[in-house]
Amino acid sequence: MQLESRRESGPRRIVHIDMDAFYASVEQRDDPALRGLPLAVGSPRERGVVAAASYEARRFGVRSAMASVTAKRKCPELIFVPPRFDVYRAVSRQIHAIFERFTTLIQPLSLDEAHLDVTQPLIDLGSATAIAAEIRRLIKEETGLTASAGVSYNKFLAKLASDYRKPDGLFVITPRMGPAFVETLPVAKFHGVGPATAAKMAALGLHTGADLRRQTRAFLTMHFGKSGDYYFDAAHGEDNRPVVAGRQRKSLGAETTFARDLLTFEDAEIALASLVSKVWTSYAKGAMAARTATLKVKYADFQTVTRSRSHEDPIASRATIEDIGAALLRPLFPPRRGVRLLGIALSGFESPATRQLALSLA
Repeated sequence: MQLESRRESGPRRIVHIDMDAFYASVEQRDDPALRGLPLAVGSPRERGVVAAASYEARRFGVRSAMASVTAKRKCPELIFVPPRFDVYRAVSRQIHAIFERFTTLIQPLSLDEAHLDVTQPLIDLGSATAIAAEIRRLIKEETGLTASAGVSYNKFLAKLASDYRKPDGLFVITPRMGPAFVETLPVAKFHGVGPATAAKMAALGLHTGADLRRQTRAFLTMHFGKSGDYYFDAAHGEDNRPVVAGRQRKSLGAETTFARDLLTFEDAEIALASLVSKVWTSYAKGAMAARTATLKVKYADFQTVTRSRSHEDPIASRATIEDIGAALLRPLFPPRRGVRLLGIALSGFESPATRQLALSLA
């Protein structure tokens, strides 16, 4: 089944490409001895976390973001390999170069997935489906990896379609199929619905797309603000969000989980300084200016708190980040429980011209 080429008032043609178990697949590609084995990219240490899991490991219930000790318990034969992000980024650039042969409207979501608007492609193969199939073929041929693709008339449904036949699959949701496809979809599958929003929806008796569709737009906006408009449209198979090429960075940060919980402000301040150094190194190389610094603290019981402070002027020095971070950190000590994770992030980015002015005045 294929989407028709766009006419004057016809639908957009959106492709969502999602690499299959990307990090783990790269490791299995580069080391044939790992192929067919349950593999986790990450650290096996007590406080380690799984960054990615091969499909062989997923059969045992191993998932990304799972604690390594839990993953090992689920799959005693699990093999851990350390991540090689430089390699993953290099492969991601290869894949992105393939996308660029077909369209300039590419919105990366991460290293391993992206939305492409091929309504007016650089190479028209007759349908979005044919373009998606050719992209998958080229990825396999040039990188040795497999990708799944979803094709539809909006971003929401294209992403759902790419999940439908993973791994190494291609699925199309046509305009005629869209509304019915959403009916049985759990609300947690809707873009932007996290655990807290899903729980709020459940309390209102909203469990599926059909439940959302039965509500009025006014009801959804009353309970969910501007997002209510999106939920209303999505429940009817509609999503007007454009594919945004070269999307502006919203935040830049670093965080780390400690082998032993931190109990004193002095130890936490030292750890924070190391994180600030990493963030500043990346920030100083960029072109955008940030005004807000956010501290993240996760305690031994996994309770997480964040504290933010906005600066009147764009942040123009490492010392400014350190000062804001320390000021946000100090009131949290002494903690009732040890600190297992710290993070610091910059946000509120502005234009390159604003940044240049800030740096010249610093």
